[in-house]
Amino acid sequence: MTKSANGGAALSITVEFTGGLELLFSNERKHNITLPAQMDDGSQPNIAYLVRYLVDNVMKDQRQEMFIMEDNVRPGILVLINDADWELEGEEKYELQQGDNIVFVSTLHGG
Repeated sequence: MTKSANGGAALSITVEFTGGLELLFSNERKHNITLPAQMDDGSQPNIAYLVRYLVDNVMKDQRQEMFIMEDNVRPGILVLINDADWELEGEEKYELQQGDNIVFVSTLHGG
């Protein structure tokens, strides 16, 4: 466990974007992200929190609708948590752990 900017415990995770999603995130495929280990309400940050954090703090592109829809990951984006489909891990409710690797893969292709 590392320390956050405000001195509290923090989680360090890796987030990757592929399939064209990296274009929305400064054309960078891999991001090392540090999040608070505990939320204000005492819970651990989950994937839903991570998605909001990414949109608010990492995404430089204005086209948020290419990544999220109705405050959730857009249909057509596969989410992997440590190489496992997020559906096996509880989807957006999955509580992030130190060292997690979260991959967002766009399965949508233009034509």
